[in-house]
Amino acid sequence: MTSANSLRPLGSSGLQVFPLALGGNVFGWTADEAQSFAVLDAYTAAGGNFIDTADAYSSWVPGNEGGESETVIGKWLASRANRSDIVVATKVGAHPSYKGLSAATIKSAAEESLRRLGTDHIDLYYTHFDDETVPVEEIITALDQLVKDGKVREIAASNISPERLQASLDFSERENLARYIALQPHYNLVSRDTYEGALQDTAARAGLAAVPYFALASGFLTGKYRPGTSVDSARAEKAGQHLESEQGRKVLVALDRIAQEREAEIATVALAWLASRPTVVAPIASARTVEQLPALVAVAELRLTDRELAELTEASA
Repeated sequence: MTSANSLRPLGSSGLQVFPLALGGNVFGWTADEAQSFAVLDAYTAAGGNFIDTADAYSSWVPGNEGGESETVIGKWLASRANRSDIVVATKVGAHPSYKGLSAATIKSAAEESLRRLGTDHIDLYYTHFDDETVPVEEIITALDQLVKDGKVREIAASNISPERLQASLDFSERENLARYIALQPHYNLVSRDTYEGALQDTAARAGLAAVPYFALASGFLTGKYRPGTSVDSARAEKAGQHLESEQGRKVLVALDRIAQEREAEIATVALAWLASRPTVVAPIASARTVEQLPALVAVAELRLTDRELAELTEASA
């Protein structure tokens, strides 16, 4: 099981999480149920305890309606009887049948997520995309009710502006309601301006834990995308674009050198840089196969030197 010394506190909450959150977007999409179970088993065997999903995964796949990932995770939790060992994070706001963040939508979507996950509580519940048509007061009040009802332990936000995030925190404080403890930003070595600046400053001031998504830039930061190679992946086009930027090429050179020196996988080095950044507690990365997992969970063991961190920071500037 998880060795206690590899766990990190998630912001100001009582939740303790492994420094790599396992992304559930592939479950029920590019990984079928058997593959998904194998990945989940291998992740927990390596000490992992933090699983990230959303009610919308994977509604973009023809024939899927959303909720497929939660359903797979729910079946796995039931068959392994390990619910109390796992920190389950899911999200509300992007499911085709439960779009937006009105109080009624949050309430109904949460019930559906609980049903699919086969559990009576969600450990960390994110607003998936902010809904600026709804006042933050209504969103926070609805989330607070879920916490009061024992259906959600902690609340968090993703894809939100610094202004709306601050307004939400202020309202929680003022009314003594549940308060965001974490933030899920888009952040990695080749996408720094999506978090650094006002959003990161707001998170730091409030003591929020950042749990970045696209931590490996859709696979680009695994090093498998090279000039003149083609990769068979649903995300190849997105990842390949980084090869065309000077920043992307510089980052690969720095990652190659450090990975070779440290006898580590390129993905591990990229995640270790991210894990060292201010506010970041656990990057999210997904694995379609068990073979992809060791490079991800190794972030728990790899500490980059100040020189290595500076080299990557400079290459990615």
